[in-house]
Amino acid sequence: MPISAETLRKLAQFDTPTICNAIEIFEVRPRNTGYMGPQIRAAFPEMRPMVGFASTALFRSDAPPIDTSVYGALADQVEMFPQLEGPAVLVFQDIDDPPVAATFGEVMCSTYQGFGAVGLVTSGGGRDLEQVQALGFPVFTGSAICAHAYCHILQIGVPVRVGGLNVQSGDLLHGDLNGVTQLPIDIADELADITPDFIKCEEHVLNYVKGPGEKSAKELRERQAMMKADVKKLQDQCSRQRS
Repeated sequence: MPISAETLRKLAQFDTPTICNAIEIFEVRPRNTGYMGPQIRAAFPEMRPMVGFASTALFRSDAPPIDTSVYGALADQVEMFPQLEGPAVLVFQDIDDPPVAATFGEVMCSTYQGFGAVGLVTSGGGRDLEQVQALGFPVFTGSAICAHAYCHILQIGVPVRVGGLNVQSGDLLHGDLNGVTQLPIDIADELADITPDFIKCEEHVLNYVKGPGEKSAKELRERQAMMKADVKKLQDQCSRQRS
């Protein structure tokens, strides 16, 4: 089933760690998979969560392109955006190791945003950070590099590996200052609906430890047990709905 704009809006209300926790309720993948590692960081931590569908590409800058066009594939990329189920998130694997130059800058991000993209993720570097920040365009990168060298896009729409995560075009991604995770598309609607309930489960503990008055380990254990019981109810609910 296509994912609605309303589902994407709901998912964007939550931070990425909460989304990761809620995914665990469905037990659809091992808990140590499905997200990018610490080498991929939000360049602008203050920005709201990014939610969109991967548009993948391979990139390099350490050798000149075969043709004369540095970014000849840029128009091809944006032309493919309508094939996605929703707004695009550009995902670049920089095949230079280590990265030699910036994957993105103001021109690229302005172009992508103009065609409806909502963010960019790269295993390489970025530049023009002040200008990209002014666009309000979330970018996730491993470094800042001032030059673009022989930057060019090798292939688009191919499987890539970024931050230890295998990404294919069309994958649903969620990212904020904590990192980037992949959301299983077949549970996206349920995930958007159940995440507020998961947050309520955590409130058993958070409201107690953040509240006034003296604390006791006995009361903390009781609160933890209440949270665990409510999470188990959510898991049982998900199992019944999916069976």
